Amino acid sequence: MSEQTTGVTDSSISSRYQPRTPALRRYLTAYTFAALGYGLIGGASNLLLSLQVQALEFARIFTGSDASVDIQKLTTLQAQVNANTATPTASQEHLLKLLTEFNTAKASGLSTVFSVAVVVTMICLPIVGTLSDRTRSRWGRRVPWMLGGALSGAVLLVVLPLAPNLAVLVVLYSLVSLTINSSQASGATTVADRVPQERIGLASALTGGLAYLGAVVGALAAGILFNLIGLGAYVPFAIIVVVAVVMFALLAPDKSSKGIVSSRLHLKTFLLAFVAALRDADYRWAWIAKVLLYSGYAMATGYAVYMLESYITPAMSASQAAVTAPLITFIGVPFALIGIAIVGRWSDKIRRRKPFVIAASAIMAVSFLVPFVWPTLPAMFIQSIVMSIGFGAFIVVDQALFIEVLPNPDAAGRDLGLSGLGLNLGQALGPALAGVIVTIFAGAYGPIWLVACVMVLVATVLIIPIKRVR
Repeated sequence: MSEQTTGVTDSSISSRYQPRTPALRRYLTAYTFAALGYGLIGGASNLLLSLQVQALEFARIFTGSDASVDIQKLTTLQAQVNANTATPTASQEHLLKLLTEFNTAKASGLSTVFSVAVVVTMICLPIVGTLSDRTRSRWGRRVPWMLGGALSGAVLLVVLPLAPNLAVLVVLYSLVSLTINSSQASGATTVADRVPQERIGLASALTGGLAYLGAVVGALAAGILFNLIGLGAYVPFAIIVVVAVVMFALLAPDKSSKGIVSSRLHLKTFLLAFVAALRDADYRWAWIAKVLLYSGYAMATGYAVYMLESYITPAMSASQAAVTAPLITFIGVPFALIGIAIVGRWSDKIRRRKPFVIAASAIMAVSFLVPFVWPTLPAMFIQSIVMSIGFGAFIVVDQALFIEVLPNPDAAGRDLGLSGLGLNLGQALGPALAGVIVTIFAGAYGPIWLVACVMVLVATVLIIPIKRVR
């Protein structure tokens, strides 16, 4: 290993498994269950956070006698007024003004919570990656970070429902995002550490597929639990992620890293190392494309509950949207799994990644146009099916592509952490931009779909200049 680039001088700790061995199969089994746990907690927390922000903003805006208003009926009245089929009374006009403020506030509030959390995570993930590269322990370099992140994140999730206002929620959720994503990023780095080159596509398919399935099932279960126990629904998922990571540590232990020798970490060198991979043209194109794609994806999917309540016709209540939003995603699961299964093996077989990334991104972009031109519940289901095909294919080849464009495989933790930063930056920019769009268009959610489509199409084009990967 190059000490100049990583400060670590013992490469034996990251030796890869031999193909088709029991050790590799045991690792893949253990890590897919960990990926499932991460997916469950991600899908559940995203849905519950939308509902929690909405409840806080409702309590702030609709006070006194206005607190008993039925948002679903008020939204229907707004649609009738917009269509010139109803004339509101003076009291209704007052409530409709509050509705516009509410729709804008909840979108802005959710974007603030997501964006701050993702920025914090984005800044810290490369630090975690670099530190994990240099970690010395009997459990190896990655497992301590996986366990520490999962345990601390679970505790914070249990406390999250106690947030009395948006400001406290921003702080708590930022810590949740940081800890859980640090655990997940450290786990993802074990793929680069341990999986042989010819099995990276398979590993990406398994872990990506289980993480995606977990996110869908987690959101669906969270929607059902929310209608039964409210925000207490965070607790079961906090327990699940801890169990999943502990099982990984027990079933697929890493080699001891006590023998690594690390040079002193200087602040300037450390900070410059964050962006070292971006000096490589191929990595830079892949990274920018990832930021744009996840920005568009986050814009279109992050407001699913609000779309059902405030965009489609007829509008839904909060309890209906809490269950229906996950169902919309769930219906796309079989199509995503088909994309994952086919593309993972196919890309390994022909040793090509770019065509699959380009095609998957283009499919996702086209899907966003369906609800834009047809704002109904059936359109939301159709959009989910089409997008799932593209997204399933994308999550498989995206990880494989980044591993293959790593400019310095000896600094995999650092540079894959930067890749995760790109994902997180997209997840921060998407909701923030969506919140701005809703504000500009006075509480209207429709333009989000068009902007998301454009961003993902641009991401598709940016994959073309990559040279090192076919």
